[in-house]
Amino acid sequence: MPDAGKRKPFSSPNDAGADAPPTHGERRRWPRPTKIAETGGAPSSPALQPLNFSTLDLAPADQFAAWQSYLAPLIDIKLPDGVDPEGGFPASHTAWNLGSMLIVQQDAPAHSYQRTSAKLRSSPIDHWQVVVLQVGRTWTEVEGSVCEGEPEKVEFRSLGYPFRGRATNSRSLSIFLPRELFTDVAAGPDIRNNTAIAGNYAKLLIEYIDSIEANLANLTAQDLLQIVQTTRDMMVTCVSSSPEASTTTEMQGNLALMERVRRYVQRNLSSPGLTPDALCRELGTSRTRLYQLFEPSGGVHHYIQKRRLLSAHAALSNPVNRQQIIEIAAAVGYTSAAHFSRAFSKEFGYSPREARSVAVPPYFAHAVSPVELAGHSFDDWLKSLGH
Repeated sequence: MPDAGKRKPFSSPNDAGADAPPTHGERRRWPRPTKIAETGGAPSSPALQPLNFSTLDLAPADQFAAWQSYLAPLIDIKLPDGVDPEGGFPASHTAWNLGSMLIVQQDAPAHSYQRTSAKLRSSPIDHWQVVVLQVGRTWTEVEGSVCEGEPEKVEFRSLGYPFRGRATNSRSLSIFLPRELFTDVAAGPDIRNNTAIAGNYAKLLIEYIDSIEANLANLTAQDLLQIVQTTRDMMVTCVSSSPEASTTTEMQGNLALMERVRRYVQRNLSSPGLTPDALCRELGTSRTRLYQLFEPSGGVHHYIQKRRLLSAHAALSNPVNRQQIIEIAAAVGYTSAAHFSRAFSKEFGYSPREARSVAVPPYFAHAVSPVELAGHSFDDWLKSLGH
């Protein structure tokens, strides 16, 4: 497994004619600092233990299936057309959990990726993923709009929406942040989904992320809160200062209100009193404005019901969840088992009982993942992020 901070890109026989990654010079204009923060007194012990996964020690014929299975809770991975899966897929994935933020270092050959609507049903996380490519290029599509990623850019993507794309041989650093991390931002995080930004602020953010990456193995518990807070603040500044940021007061207000609605609904899924009228009272807005905002989503009531059903689906398809179906229904605000079953079947096309086995990919049982054997996984870290 490559040491963190000393990772080198590798070429792969699985390129299959994909665009070769461009050669980029060193981004940093001054040396990386040796420490994130200085504290008085005796030195503290490192706080972080990385979660490592690599296919490098597996037989070439097993590498792609192992990688595919490891990332299955988040995205579906496919090889480029014409590439033999038994030809080898040398890849590595190192995750660091800072409590309210995950940092992931990844090396991988050319591939395509997709987060489908079915994936959202089984894992309805909607964190922000911020991607900095160090080598390679990506093309990601959301609702017909394609975002091109390359070094010197910072990509912002929501995991709460389906997307698909492809990547050349690449080395990247991703930061996963829960939306709740932006709760105290006055106007809400005015981040456009599937956006890549560049410019001076993006360069400063990349410099800062580089310095964090170089020191991950040495961070102490005292460092973590400050690092998460500073990273969040720099991202908000970077987004609000970019040409891609929304410029009208009305649009900013609508985005902020929708974000407040989303947070309130998520916190109160189990409450039978979660209604459009309750939202208007709690958030101090009119029914007319609320209904206009959510008309493209089928209305406020439909949005609330969908979030409840998505949460129930995730619980039902979790193999370690031993709750009865009626208990899961009650936990998301349904007082009638029959009503819950009808709503669930209408939304997903199968019953709550059938959902118990829907989310597990057929190859997952054969996954080669030493991380799973250790009792925790990248999937666990994503689901618990910020809690």
